[in-house]
Amino acid sequence: MEWNDVRIFLAVARSGSFGEAARVLGVSHPTVGRRIKVLEDEAKQPLFRRTKDGLVLTDAGDTVRALAESMEDSALSMERRLTGNDQRLEGILRISSADWFAGYVLAPVLLELTRRHPAVVPEVIASHRLLDLSRREADVAFRIVPFSEPDIVQRRLMRISYGVYASAGTKQALQDDPASAGVILMNTAQSHFPDVAWVLERFPLCRRAFRSTNRSVQAQMCLRGMGIAVLPRPLGDAVSGLQRIDTPDEPPTRDIWVGYHQDLRHMDRLRAMLDIADMMLSDSAAAQ
Repeated sequence: MEWNDVRIFLAVARSGSFGEAARVLGVSHPTVGRRIKVLEDEAKQPLFRRTKDGLVLTDAGDTVRALAESMEDSALSMERRLTGNDQRLEGILRISSADWFAGYVLAPVLLELTRRHPAVVPEVIASHRLLDLSRREADVAFRIVPFSEPDIVQRRLMRISYGVYASAGTKQALQDDPASAGVILMNTAQSHFPDVAWVLERFPLCRRAFRSTNRSVQAQMCLRGMGIAVLPRPLGDAVSGLQRIDTPDEPPTRDIWVGYHQDLRHMDRLRAMLDIADMMLSDSAAAQ
């Protein structure tokens, strides 16, 4: 079984279609079909069956998947170790973080990184999704929760303060008639975030006007008068036209954690970025 065929097989198994697997891998639809047929000919039995919901694995396919994932783990481990031993200060550094953190907190760090090391190319994957570092979906990640995956080197980098923000019109409406003002929240899946409960408790008369997983989108809707929003201070303070509302107590703070797979601990471009982040962002740096 060739590694390229293994990658195609796993992509089909995970996506449930030849077309989606082709898109993910950057190959043609017929190529995917041909390689799956080769695997099925070698196995002398079908590995997938068609259903109304897409392709699903047969019993033989389940057996092949276990072997394929073992091969994938070995290949990824080799890739991580080879990449982790790369001591050249050049190449792509893939960074995962929330959109607002990349744009309003991390940006000066990346600018300084490229100033010092022009051959390093930061690639920011701005998403609220927690990427899999063991599969090299990213080299390093910044999160508001500690990492739970195995083999991750992590530490708390800094603490982020939050504030309540509004447009001038919303701020006036809040003073005149709180029930006429809206409140902007995280989406339902993230309704457990501490700032959601906090703002609903502090502003019980405000109607729920808008939800989004994206803090930058929340800031823009807040600016346009959709309602008040709890935003990270680096974002809210930077958006011209937003006014911070004084409250008896501040919204809950959040810790920022940085982590990377242990196999990448010797990657020089990663270490260079982390050193700069510590110098510019860490709590100890802010206290100086």
